[in-house]
Amino acid sequence: MRSSEAARVDGAGHGKIFSKIVLPLSMPAIASFGIFQFLWVWNDLLVATVFTSGGELPITKALQDLSGTYGQSWELLTAGAFISMIIPLAVFFALQRFFVRGLLAGATKG
Repeated sequence: MRSSEAARVDGAGHGKIFSKIVLPLSMPAIASFGIFQFLWVWNDLLVATVFTSGGELPITKALQDLSGTYGQSWELLTAGAFISMIIPLAVFFALQRFFVRGLLAGATKG
């Protein structure tokens, strides 16, 4: 008997089954999706290039402008790239336990 069926026999409703059984089991997958979604949005240079001009820029657009037309000042670009990696690394390390658990959720033991 599956746990959702057992909960139904015990008198749990749809909301209780979802909040107590389904949601905790799917948290690793949701966290893995959240990490990938955050990194995809963070690295999306095309949207930053199209929708911004002057003033306050996203860090990816500022890094593109920093490189210049002919690629000079590469040392500034490298330093800026290392600084821009701090936030994605912090997000990844904060959610790493969920990420690894989500990747190993379908693995077999034994």
